[in-house]
Amino acid sequence: MHACFVRPAAVAVAVTGVLTWAPTASAQPSEPIPAASAVPAETPAPDAGSVEITTKDSAGEALPGASFLLLDPTGQEAGHGKTDTQGQLTLPDLAPGVYRLKETASGSPLHEVVADQDVIVTPGATTQLTIVDPFKAAKVLLRAKDDKTGKLLPGATVNIGTGTSTLLTLTTSTNGTASGDLPVSSRSTKFWVKEIKAPADYDLYKPTKTFTTGPGAPVTVTVTNAKRASDPKPDPSEKPTHQPTPSPSSLGKPSSGTGGASPSAEVSPRPDSDSSFVAAAPVGVSAPTAPTGSLARTGADATPWLIGGAAVLIAAGGSSLLLARRSRPSTRADSSTDG
Repeated sequence: MHACFVRPAAVAVAVTGVLTWAPTASAQPSEPIPAASAVPAETPAPDAGSVEITTKDSAGEALPGASFLLLDPTGQEAGHGKTDTQGQLTLPDLAPGVYRLKETASGSPLHEVVADQDVIVTPGATTQLTIVDPFKAAKVLLRAKDDKTGKLLPGATVNIGTGTSTLLTLTTSTNGTASGDLPVSSRSTKFWVKEIKAPADYDLYKPTKTFTTGPGAPVTVTVTNAKRASDPKPDPSEKPTHQPTPSPSSLGKPSSGTGGASPSAEVSPRPDSDSSFVAAAPVGVSAPTAPTGSLARTGADATPWLIGGAAVLIAAGGSSLLLARRSRPSTRADSSTDG
């Protein structure tokens, strides 16, 4: 209680016959002030909720050390943390509403983070989430080469997959290569490679190749193609030199064409009237037979043959007469001897 001093009224005091004034003190109670009391600690609202996160990979293994950030509807941070050795994280005391969950790190060099997602917090309940972080994709480099020269070939298309699933299709560009991301579902996965289209002028690479790779690992795949065999094309400069031989029936017939000279219809040359070989024909050799065909076309053409025939007959008769004359003297000589 605080004392309040007021100015006292003058009081006369007799001191040895002298009056003096002396103040007197009096205390009056003031208004009471309430005593300070401790502010009670805040308690969670009865309708608060929470979010429980469990992280794992596509193989089902827990992922510790994954970092998450929770944002409230206004974009302010409402909670954050990392998953424990079991891959779990709990964010408590959240007012009901829609929140935004962001994974800022997977906690593993082999895994990717997931995309942001909305989380609904309900009053007095725990929202449970399971986050599956995918493995990082393998980096594939495809090359198509000539099997003889090693030259890189454009236009080769291959499928890459595992089991019965095709996961990636690549086509080599003008530099003979192609690249892409190959999804990986485990720490070590076996894949197959199948060429479905060969480069131009090359045969298809039919064997199926296989390889094994892991998350985020680089791998090079090479297919070799053989040059397609082609039939030799004829040289246009080479022309056939063989000329068809005319049939015997065509001899002696005039050509039906209008251009050029027609072949001669005579089989043998026409003898001149003064030819010496006619007179010198041996005895007993018959005169040559006049050829048939175009030689008998006119009377003028047959005249030389008639003349030649007559000359042969005359020569034959002369020869017979000469022989007869030679035989006569010998006969006479024989007769004279006998007499």
